[in-house]
Amino acid sequence: MTGSRYAAKPWLGLLDEAQKAPVSPADSLVHALRRAVAEAPERTFLAYFDGRLSYREADELSDSVAGHLAARGLERGDRVAVLLQNSPHCVLAVLGAWKAGAVVVPVNPMYKSGEVAHVLRDGEVAALVCSDRAWEAYLRDTARDSPVRVALTACELDFQTRGDQRVLGFDRLPPAADADDLTAVARAGHRAPEGREPGPGDLALISYTSGTSGTPKGATNTHGNIMHNAERQRTGLGLPAAPVYFALAPLFHITGMVCEFGACLNSAGTLALAYRFEAGVVLDAFAEHRPHYTVGPSTAFMALAARPEATRDHFASFRVISSGGAPLPPALVEKFRAGFGPYIRNGYGLTECTAPCASVPPHREAPVDPVSGTLAVGVPGPDTVVRIVDEAGEEVPFGEQGEIVVRGPQVVPGYWRRPDATAETFPGGELRTGDIGFMDERGWLYVVDRKKDMINASGFKVWPREVEDVLYTHPAVREAAVVGVPDGYRGETVKAYISLRPDAATDPDELAEYCRERLAAYKYPRQVEILPDLPKTASGKILRRELRSRTRDNR
Repeated sequence: MTGSRYAAKPWLGLLDEAQKAPVSPADSLVHALRRAVAEAPERTFLAYFDGRLSYREADELSDSVAGHLAARGLERGDRVAVLLQNSPHCVLAVLGAWKAGAVVVPVNPMYKSGEVAHVLRDGEVAALVCSDRAWEAYLRDTARDSPVRVALTACELDFQTRGDQRVLGFDRLPPAADADDLTAVARAGHRAPEGREPGPGDLALISYTSGTSGTPKGATNTHGNIMHNAERQRTGLGLPAAPVYFALAPLFHITGMVCEFGACLNSAGTLALAYRFEAGVVLDAFAEHRPHYTVGPSTAFMALAARPEATRDHFASFRVISSGGAPLPPALVEKFRAGFGPYIRNGYGLTECTAPCASVPPHREAPVDPVSGTLAVGVPGPDTVVRIVDEAGEEVPFGEQGEIVVRGPQVVPGYWRRPDATAETFPGGELRTGDIGFMDERGWLYVVDRKKDMINASGFKVWPREVEDVLYTHPAVREAAVVGVPDGYRGETVKAYISLRPDAATDPDELAEYCRERLAAYKYPRQVEILPDLPKTASGKILRRELRSRTRDNR
C-alpha cells in the first residue's frame, strides 16, 4: 500500500483521543472473565428476566462445563457447536468450551436439519449444545449422522422464574437418555482442565456465513480478533463504569457475540438477555434493566418504534444505540430520534472482520451523501485501513465507488479448510468484502450495496439501497426491499417489496409514483408488492434472495 491515499487514514481527524489511543487487549475473553471475577466477583454478569448470575457464579458454572467436556474426551482444538438463543446457557456453553480449549461453532437455532448437518460435518464438530426441544424434534437424528460424540441439552426456563409466555411459552421435557443436561452439568462442580487457556492466535469461533449466496463457509475468528474489537468497544464508546448491555442482536451472530457479549464481559458489565427478539418483551426489558448500550439491525428498531406502548422513557437510559447487520435508512434515524430521543449510530462489519470495521463515533453524527442520499456507516478505527478499489484492485479516488477492502487486527485469517476461498477473499491478508461503497475525503465510509445485488436496467446500474432509502421516507412504509426481476424489454427491471406500518394504508401504484417523483426514470420500481412481513435472517437482515426466488416462482 505504498503511496496509498487511504493509508494516510484521513478518518483519524474524526476520532477523539480515547478512540485513537493504542489498546492492549487481554489474551481472550476467558482472561477478561478472570479479571472481572477478581475485581467484582458479586457484580451481576447475566440478567435473564428475574434471574441473576454474578461473575463468580458464571465463572464457577462455566468451569464445570469445561471440566465435563474434558472428562467426555474433548481435546484442545476440538469444535463445540452451540445452537441456543440469548440465554445464560449460551454464555456458559461458550465460556465452558473455551476453558476446555475448544473452538466454538455458533449456529442459528432456527436452522433446519440440512443446514445444521452441513455445519456439523464441515466443522467436524465433536460436541453439540442445543435446547432440549430441538434435540427431541430433530437434532438427535441430525447428530447421529455427524462427527458429534457428546451432546448437552438446555431448558431455557432455567436461571429465571418469570416464564414470560411471549417467548418462554413451552414446557420442560423429561431428561434425555442420550444427552447431558447443561444446567445439571454446570452445577455439578467439575474443575476446568489446566493448561488449556486460549491465546490470541488460537481459534475462538468458526462462524458460518449466513448463506445468503452459496454454501455457508466458516470464518475463523481468533481470540485476538475478538479481543481487539471488544477492547475498542470498551475504550471508544464512552460508557459508564460497569455498563449494562442489552443483547438485542442474537449471540450466535458475530455482532451479538462480539459487540454485546464480548464487549460487556471485557468491560466487567452486566449483560441483559431476553431469549429472543419480541418487541414487547424487549421494551419491558429496557424498562427493567435500564441498559446503557445495545446494537441491532434496523428492522428491530422499526419493530420497536411501531409498538404503541413504546415511549421515550423506554430509551432514556441509553448512552449509545448502534445499528448493524442491515442497511440503516436515514429516514428511520430521524423518525426514531424525533419519537424517542436517541440517535441511532450506524456501523459496518462482516463475519470475516469479526463484526465492526467502521462505526459512527459517539460524539459524531453520520453525514448523508447529498447525491445518493446514503447514510455513512461510520469511520474505521485507528488500527484499520479501509480502501476502495476497482475491478482490477487499483485504488479509486475519494468519492468514487468501488469494492470495499479491509485490513486490520479484526480481519480473520481465512475460511475453515477452504484454501481456495481464502486466497480469493483474503489476498495478502486483506479482506475483499464484495460490498460496493465509497469514502469521502474526511474518511466517512458509505456502503452502496452488495456487488451481486446490483440491478442492470437497460444498461443502467441501479443499486437497491438507493431505492429502498426513498421508500423508507414514505410514512406508510415499515420495511422495504428492492430486487431486480427479469424484463423482456429492459433485461431487468426494479421491483419493490413492502411491509406497512401498523394502521397505515397505501397501494402499489401510489408507492411507485412516490418513487418516480424522487428518482431517475430507470430507477423507480415498475412493480411493487405489499406483504405482511419481509423474510429475514435471524440477525434481522432482509433476505433479498428469497424475494428474488418468490418472483421466479410466481412467474
